[in-house]
Amino acid sequence: MAIGTIYVVATPIGNLEDITRRAERVLGEVDLVAAEDTRRTRILLQHLGLSKPLVSYYDAIEETRAPELIARARAGESIALVSDAGTPLLSDPGFRLVAEAHAADIPVVPVPGPSAPLALLSCAGLPGGRFTFIGFLPAKPSARRRFVAGYAKHRDTLVLFETARRLPAALRDLAEVLGPRDAVIGRELTKRFEELVRGDLAELADSYANEDARVRGEIVVAITGAPEAAVAAVGADDPVVGERLRERISQGESPSRAARAVAAELGLSRRDVYRRAVEEGGSD
Repeated sequence: MAIGTIYVVATPIGNLEDITRRAERVLGEVDLVAAEDTRRTRILLQHLGLSKPLVSYYDAIEETRAPELIARARAGESIALVSDAGTPLLSDPGFRLVAEAHAADIPVVPVPGPSAPLALLSCAGLPGGRFTFIGFLPAKPSARRRFVAGYAKHRDTLVLFETARRLPAALRDLAEVLGPRDAVIGRELTKRFEELVRGDLAELADSYANEDARVRGEIVVAITGAPEAAVAAVGADDPVVGERLRERISQGESPSRAARAVAAELGLSRRDVYRRAVEEGGSD
């Protein structure tokens, strides 16, 4: 029996008309849909006139559910992986399933489509030739400021998710750590109350600090990268170098590999950065 295929299917981030023809066809052809929220996916399937078996696949059960789905794919079933909205694996569950599928030689096929970070970049009016998606910021203020400091010298446009409740505090920390930057807040993109708000980070922080400006809905933020003068001032002893190295080493990279990546990113001597990496994480 032939093994099945796992399709990573992007779904609308708000407006159901944004579903692609290919995504609709694939959802109609697969044996099973693995969904982050079966309730939301059922609404989409009903909109498309489809009825498919649904199984939950969210962060808390990913470790146990992934092997189950791998076994079903081995048995010949085709599976569509979908998130609540947008493209799976971008701050959504799915990494374990896709990684285990590759390890088991099960075909993994992307079915691209809507993505909130790309939707914002397309209409933000900020440089989009190079950007870095950094997902959700840490919830705790001290951890959030340390995390943001790791990108303070980053030249690429930064794109991130934030919750409506934490947005005012996050904007304040972003403004304090990054300094004057143009930014755009995208709220409820493609939905009825879609809104784009542009401004300097400090201005946006002041605006959303007002209780009357309490924001609701799904939030995406884009921020211009560091000016060239700020990046040129970076040396191997700069705090941002330590932040970037610690982040990579904590994710399992060896000090030498982390040093090579950070040196290339910031235009520094690999030898100097490796010396700093040894101080941060020990030798290889």
